[in-house]
Amino acid sequence: MTDDEQPRLSKRMSELGLCSRREAEAWIVAGWVRVDGIIVDVLGSRVRREAQIEIDPRARAQQNELVTVILHKPIGYVSGQAEDGYEPATVLIRPENRWSGDDSARRFDTRHLLGLAPAGRLDIDSTGLMVYTQDGRIAKHLIGGNDVEKEYLVRVEGALSNAGLERLRHGLTLDGVKLKPAKVVWQNADQLRFGLREGRKRQIRRMCEIVGLKVTGLKRVRTGRVTLGALPVGQWRYLGADESF
Repeated sequence: MTDDEQPRLSKRMSELGLCSRREAEAWIVAGWVRVDGIIVDVLGSRVRREAQIEIDPRARAQQNELVTVILHKPIGYVSGQAEDGYEPATVLIRPENRWSGDDSARRFDTRHLLGLAPAGRLDIDSTGLMVYTQDGRIAKHLIGGNDVEKEYLVRVEGALSNAGLERLRHGLTLDGVKLKPAKVVWQNADQLRFGLREGRKRQIRRMCEIVGLKVTGLKRVRTGRVTLGALPVGQWRYLGADESF
């Protein structure tokens, strides 16, 4: 059989959305994974695609302890690792910056910062909703090509014709790649609302430049079904148990 017919167990678990590859490997070593009723605890083991995979409740309990944080990133912070003298937005995720309106029952624990990674990015000169998570399932869902729509409010300068608006919606190419259709409408006289299902580098700014607009402000207000809402700039909250992207 080919590797595609018998993938590694960790890869198959990730494909099925059970966990991330890293989690899968840890669970396998811990003896928390059964394949067709038999414990498999050897990394690199291969399985049939039709095999029944069962996860020990202890693994699920561990997974439920993973946190996801929603941060209103200010301008001037990078969304990932520090670069060019700019601080990563994760430095803002500390107790004193937790939003008073966060109704999550979770108590802040410094362990929540371990392995907390950005699920997507936001330019240094943009603000709005950033997702940081310890959960590989959420990271894969948001950045793994699953077409999760993200919504932005974009303040612009310049004139935009009806034809230009139509080009923004479904007629542009960046870096030799045709962009997916976008939802673009006027929010008010100088602000557009964008809905995108992809995130090429500085995509909205470059799209606007092509049709003769200059972006003077950009704010992400929604990722999937999770909205920024009233979360103040520079503050954060935990993703609620009843929320999903």
